[in-house]
Amino acid sequence: MINLLTFTPFQPTPGLAIWSLVIFVIFWYIMAKFALKPIAGALAKREEDIQSALDQAKIAREEMANMKAENEKLLAEAREERAKILMEAKEAKASIITEAKLKAKEEASKIMHNAMHEIDNHKKAAMIEVKNEIGNLATQIAEKVLKKELKGQAEHDGFVNNLIKDMNLN
Repeated sequence: MINLLTFTPFQPTPGLAIWSLVIFVIFWYIMAKFALKPIAGALAKREEDIQSALDQAKIAREEMANMKAENEKLLAEAREERAKILMEAKEAKASIITEAKLKAKEEASKIMHNAMHEIDNHKKAAMIEVKNEIGNLATQIAEKVLKKELKGQAEHDGFVNNLIKDMNLN
């Protein structure tokens, strides 16, 4: 039995120290077996999970960097192709405009040539008609002169002038 008078909490007895040490060792053995191993396993698993997540994040960053580079490359190719298409369109536009101008010049030249030819034909026809009319007038004048016998040059000139006044030259 413990003597209550000699017991003080601040001065442990050797038996109390031994029992405390035995209980403390048993407590840590039980804790190590049932609590610390699962906690250590959980911590190790958590560390592995964190490392795995970090590795996956690193891989994802690398993939994103590769995808970004690939996207930039695709954008550059698209820009080049767009520039090429625009250049081809401009060249086609210039070609079409040049071709249209040449065709318009050819057509205008044909129209002018045809118009000049037609004007020339009308001019020739008018000249022929004027010559025919003059020939008819000369024939009529000669016929009338022959019918009338004229005595002198003055009489002859007066007769021709009267005939010219009588005839309609339009």
